[in-house]
Amino acid sequence: MNIDEWENWYNKILNDFGFSKDNDEETAKILDTILGENALTIEELQTLISEKKSTKEFIVFGAGPSLKKDIIKIKNEGLVDNILVAADGATTALLEEDLIPDIIVTDLDGKIDDLLTANQKNSIFIVHAHGDNEENITKYVKILNKVLGTTQSKPYGKLYNFGGFTDGDRAIFLTLELNAKKILLAGMDFGEYVTKYSRPKIENDIEKADDIKQKKLKYAEELVEWIKQNENVELKKISGE
Repeated sequence: MNIDEWENWYNKILNDFGFSKDNDEETAKILDTILGENALTIEELQTLISEKKSTKEFIVFGAGPSLKKDIIKIKNEGLVDNILVAADGATTALLEEDLIPDIIVTDLDGKIDDLLTANQKNSIFIVHAHGDNEENITKYVKILNKVLGTTQSKPYGKLYNFGGFTDGDRAIFLTLELNAKKILLAGMDFGEYVTKYSRPKIENDIEKADDIKQKKLKYAEELVEWIKQNENVELKKISGE
């Protein structure tokens, strides 16, 4: 998705949710400053991934209700040698099954201890700046290794904008930048329910999402549909739904 196409989506999202473009851009500047010369480029990310895995096939993990079932299926079918890309809180579920994501796409609102553990075990981080995660960016990015920064406003400094709104659909857009031609989707449900992996503070393992989260998931689903219609890539759900 080019930046002009994304601008149309972004302006709609700003209006629909009442988000502040100024706040997005300010947080982006902070992330860029913290990363400084240590910020990964997309070319460096491509090199790091090619050194880790010989395959060009990706599995993107969302944090939906089917996540754990899909992870078990992936393990049973011997698919773990694919490039594993976790959307934020899905990292926790992977760690529970002794799997380390190759890449984590995050705005740092998942279970921080698990995100830090994965980074220490060599997961590469794609950290996203938006208007209300300045505190976590300031607190945690400086202690992370191998970080590429992204923004949802216009690219700033060394930050990129590949397109995408939620961690899950942004993870898919990222894989397209890494020249993915086939992407398996795990835990990508886009329904009315969230899990403890997406919302660590909920009381139960699965609960109905609030209205704002449901609307975010609807946008994620629409963006994935845009990918299907406009990009030369095969998307397939692990669960076959």
